[in-house]
Amino acid sequence: MSLQFKRHRRLRQSASMRALVRETHVHVDDLIYPIFIAEGENIKREISSMPGIYNLSIDRLKEEMDEVQSLGIKSVLLFGIPLEKDECGTQAFHDHGIVQEGIRFIKKNYPEIVIIADTCLCEYTSHGHCGIVEEGRVLNDESLELLVKTAVSQAEAGADIIAPSNMMDGFVAAIRKGLDEAGYIDTPIMSYGVKYSSAFYGPFREAADSTPQFGDRKAYQMDPANRLEALREAESDAKEGADFMIVKPGMPYLDIVRDMKNTLKMPIVIYNVSGEYSMVKAAAQNGWIDEERIVMEMMVSMKRAGADLIMTYFAKDVARWLKEQ
Repeated sequence: MSLQFKRHRRLRQSASMRALVRETHVHVDDLIYPIFIAEGENIKREISSMPGIYNLSIDRLKEEMDEVQSLGIKSVLLFGIPLEKDECGTQAFHDHGIVQEGIRFIKKNYPEIVIIADTCLCEYTSHGHCGIVEEGRVLNDESLELLVKTAVSQAEAGADIIAPSNMMDGFVAAIRKGLDEAGYIDTPIMSYGVKYSSAFYGPFREAADSTPQFGDRKAYQMDPANRLEALREAESDAKEGADFMIVKPGMPYLDIVRDMKNTLKMPIVIYNVSGEYSMVKAAAQNGWIDEERIVMEMMVSMKRAGADLIMTYFAKDVARWLKEQ
């Protein structure tokens, strides 16, 4: 042949050859598994929009944690569903709040598991917003005080990492100061610093019973159309003392993940959120897709974009598939 061209297919001829030159890998150590802990007894309530994910009371938490540990998953992210809510989200920072008790249970029985505490008020407020509300407006500075109390109470209970997700301005600075003054100078902050106001959170709001009772969260979560705003938000949180940076949601924002990886000198975390999970599960249950191949391709795309860690409801599934490889 007189044509001259590169033969890239040489490196794709067999499974072994493809594995030899593979650039991106997903490991079980990359996974963070979210768990919803509900106040009450003998609760294992499947979330209708998230097949395979449950609200669990602490007395049913052992079976879940045994499975997490057996699969080699090293970290869990805890959300709480209290029995009582009020305008200030008091149960978020109560010494014996549901997340605080969940942290103590896991720390006592599974000490090697890294516990990340979601630090927000929306699951605990009667209005479903992430801060104090006055005349229909979420107040920023007044909300910071309650978020600090929540973070400190979670650290006191034994949380290894504090993950504030409220998107109030100055939340990292306030929580860092509060943790340091309480003696938790070594407790890192995993900031939800790049959190978009997304339609992909729908199933989570059923899981956590946190749907706003009025309005929406667009006044404090980010506009999905904005990219430079993410850089500004992340830069502020880094200067205020964040140790990790979360981008949320995951798949629709892989360009933002790459921006974070190129810009920040800290671990980048991506949150593969509830809507992403539910769409795949629904399609798989209808036989429209190969779930394992789709999910693993999603995981690889997130790592390839620059994520160091992946928060995902698929964590147990991914860990099983990795074991089978």
